[in-house]
Amino acid sequence: MPDSSSATLSFLDLVASTTVIGKIVLLILGVLSIISWGVILYKWTTFGRANRQSASFLDVFRRSNKFSEVQAVCRSLAGSPLVGLFQAGYAELTSQVRQHSGPEASPAANPHGGAARPTLKSLPAVDRALLRASVVEVNKLEHWISFLATTASAAPFVGLFGTVWGIMMAFLRISQTGSTSLGSVAPGIAEALITTAAGLFTAIPAVMAYNYFSQRVKLFASAMDDFSMEFLNIAERNFT
Repeated sequence: MPDSSSATLSFLDLVASTTVIGKIVLLILGVLSIISWGVILYKWTTFGRANRQSASFLDVFRRSNKFSEVQAVCRSLAGSPLVGLFQAGYAELTSQVRQHSGPEASPAANPHGGAARPTLKSLPAVDRALLRASVVEVNKLEHWISFLATTASAAPFVGLFGTVWGIMMAFLRISQTGSTSLGSVAPGIAEALITTAAGLFTAIPAVMAYNYFSQRVKLFASAMDDFSMEFLNIAERNFT
């Protein structure tokens, strides 16, 4: 059985014996890999928190009889994209009702009906406010995800560039020594292929994470669309 320490030593020796260009390529790929894993961990944490807080916010929203009660919990659930939608819709409702009915009227009083029924001036304006807020929240969710896509597409080519350069240098050494034996050719080829392996090592986790997070963003966007329709239904029933 081969000794693992000698295998590690051989790998490190290959890295150390690569050309200057190869070392620069490995450094670039190492930086991209570190940043990618940082983005992956950050988005994993952020999306998990957003998912938990969205469930809690929907529970509060559907149990509350007053928008003011929902507004009171928004600060503690700010990680949910639904909070941004609610606050945008609530602000538009409040603005319209106060302009139309005076400062004493407010949708915070009772969105499910009451003695004093405020009137909504324009439901499409509320819809537009929700749409703008939805775009803002989706952009927040997509932040840094594009870096994963860039890394996934660029890293293999960066690694390939290092490999091509290494093979060129290996052939130049062969031409200088005049030896074409396997013992003289193999080390140069092995050194050159390290950058390709590093490129794949960087790109594969990035592309898998990009696909996963993109799907999560689509699910969040769908949840925001559902919430917007639910909010508009309540506004139409009680303020028009």
